[in-house]
Amino acid sequence: MKRVGFTKMHGAGNDYIYINTLLFPVSDPEKRAVEWSRWHTGIGSDGLVLIGSSDKADFSMRIFNADGSEAKMCGNASRCIGKYLYDNHMTDKTEISLDTLSGIKWLKLQVIDDKVNLVTVDMGIPEPIHIISQGYAGFMIDRPIMAGEKLFKATAISVGNPHLVIFVDDVDRIELEELGPALENNPLFPDRINVEFAQVKDKNVIRMRVWERGSGITRACGTGACATVIAGFITGRTGRDASVQMDGGVLSICWDEATNHVFMTGNAVKVFDGEIEVE
Repeated sequence: MKRVGFTKMHGAGNDYIYINTLLFPVSDPEKRAVEWSRWHTGIGSDGLVLIGSSDKADFSMRIFNADGSEAKMCGNASRCIGKYLYDNHMTDKTEISLDTLSGIKWLKLQVIDDKVNLVTVDMGIPEPIHIISQGYAGFMIDRPIMAGEKLFKATAISVGNPHLVIFVDDVDRIELEELGPALENNPLFPDRINVEFAQVKDKNVIRMRVWERGSGITRACGTGACATVIAGFITGRTGRDASVQMDGGVLSICWDEATNHVFMTGNAVKVFDGEIEVE
């Protein structure tokens, strides 16, 4: 048996297990993500994040959902990595490049009393998702989709990973545990999709709940918050800048008109350090 050190962190309530693989290499991360993410028999989290080296950027990130599937990108996790790297003196930079499966992301750290308080992530340029399935072809922007016996209008957006955004009048009345998996596994999306239900409170304030692909209901989703603001703007519901209120906290999203890049700002919180034994 060996001991692996980890740090539990969360961004807006979206919590992951973070491991510095420069010190603790992790074999079979898909299996470990499932085991360690369990709440009653493991550490308990939305998934596992591995911090490593990169020949393209300052550091790299790999992220595995609670079901063991690997995600391309996570906004909340990338913010927490920024805090982890700076607070643990692995870098003295306040602008860090991060190598992810969806490309290089840039983190800008806001430091107070030598600790990272807030992190802004340049999420890059979003793209509408082109769908070719079951006789459906084209972009899904405010297009009808069924979930169970209910008909919604949805917008599909990629922010490094795929999202399906649905605007409703009262998001808290949505039966997310039923509708989430039905939409995630809709045949229109052969690789599955993240699902956001959102309620516009005013032009610059959105209330959102999320069903994450591979993890289920989570308290927040950074890329989902970005996708929601993008969907809100292109369908005429919101402005380019909005605060997104989720069960775990609030993120500030700006879709910059000059560069077409999406910027996400939010907290990054260390919960505790620990060790776990592995064979």
